[in-house]
Amino acid sequence: MSTSHVVPRWVDYGVSPPQWLPQDPSAAALYLTETLGHPVFETWTWQRLVQVFGALPDAKRSKPKVCSLLIEVAQVTEVWHQGKLQTLTSEQAPDVAQVVLSLLKSQKKRFRQVPTGQSKVVDAEASASFGPNVAPGLVPWLQRTGGLYNPHPQTNTLGVEDDYAALSLFLRERAARSKHTWRAYLSELEGLVRWCTTHGLGPLSDLTRADLLRYQVHLRGPKDGGIGKGDTSQARALAVVASLFRYWHSTGYLLGNPAAGLTTGARAQAGFTPTRFVPTNLLQQCDTWVVQSVAVSPDVQRWRRAAIWILFRYSGARLAELAWNAEAKLPRLDMDSHGDAVLTVIGKGGKERCIPLPAMGNAVLAGYRQARGLSASPAHLEQVPLIHGDKGGALGARGLYDEIRMVLQSVARAIQETDPAGATLLREVSPHWLRHAYARTLVVDKRVPLPAAQALLGHATVQTTAAYAKTDLRQLREFVEIGFSPRAAQKSSM
Repeated sequence: MSTSHVVPRWVDYGVSPPQWLPQDPSAAALYLTETLGHPVFETWTWQRLVQVFGALPDAKRSKPKVCSLLIEVAQVTEVWHQGKLQTLTSEQAPDVAQVVLSLLKSQKKRFRQVPTGQSKVVDAEASASFGPNVAPGLVPWLQRTGGLYNPHPQTNTLGVEDDYAALSLFLRERAARSKHTWRAYLSELEGLVRWCTTHGLGPLSDLTRADLLRYQVHLRGPKDGGIGKGDTSQARALAVVASLFRYWHSTGYLLGNPAAGLTTGARAQAGFTPTRFVPTNLLQQCDTWVVQSVAVSPDVQRWRRAAIWILFRYSGARLAELAWNAEAKLPRLDMDSHGDAVLTVIGKGGKERCIPLPAMGNAVLAGYRQARGLSASPAHLEQVPLIHGDKGGALGARGLYDEIRMVLQSVARAIQETDPAGATLLREVSPHWLRHAYARTLVVDKRVPLPAAQALLGHATVQTTAAYAKTDLRQLREFVEIGFSPRAAQKSSM
């Protein structure tokens, strides 16, 4: 049987205003159950099942695992562990305080332990460091200055004395409004830093124009024997680098701007032409592999991989949009009034977007939820992370990326002998290619009206959506054949 211990003081920063969690472990478990939308620690007997569900048949439908175990033991406990609901005998169940503490630690962004003696709840953003959150190994490299650094406080209006602090201020002013922008900027700047460390250059304030031109050439070349960055990715990377040096120079942190004129100043999105597509037959082979994988061994990890594939394949969502946002409680899967699945994500600019999912993915999504110990369909106001992590909480963007790559690499190995060209292509595919495939299906194959396709994809402008139509010579040929067919000629002469 479980025993009770006092839980350290924790604060829930996922609500406004922030709230203290109850100190009693059982009360804390109840609070977490109500706020997160899933059971955390619940003990069941036949008597309690009847009290909650009214009749045993209803209880058996809602809690089949619980009822099955209660035939053999007097009490059964449901425990939330590592993103899944486990059903155990009460003797097997861990202590309630242990379960609560494990869950709180798995969601560090939302729940924080308050130091002993602190008498009030402080704002999470105010108490957190606003550093750029770069990889820890790169911080010492950034905490330096180079030849272009301006040491004179009269003209260095940033008032900082190393590149790390100056980079923090740049990100705070230029990227803090959107988590997507923050991640994108940080990713591009980390790419520059890693290139510098590889070539023995740096710090950033020591780079010359010649160094940046060499980096520009590096962006165009293939990476690790594969495909290099596309034109749009190159333009975006250079735009971020140019923006950093322009900001540093304009604020007086640098004596000169080595990136002046490095880009045209036009937005990286201008002239966007998607070119990286996966043939439909290869995607269908991936679909088949995913379904067969859960049929062979239906464990929760395989179900999770299958669900991730379905979400990427049939929602067109960006990688960052499928990563759990604890503050917004998104992404979220709901069922509409007709019983059809709808995925809600938070896109660029913090805008929510609802994406209807095709019925062909329902079985996989329901199977994954059931493998986690959840109901097949999402409960009303459920706040469980859409994709669970290996150590509790939610699977991050890196984990989502790795699962998609696992599918692609597995199919590549399977078709290596029969389709070596297809296998080579699959080894180069990233999750964003699936977004391109989704967009192409809408715009080219199904000829969905551009405003509707724009809404589904979350594009800022319809011109971006229209770019997918530019890339399909087959459709243009079809239009030409229709336009110059004998029938069309007869109509025009009437």
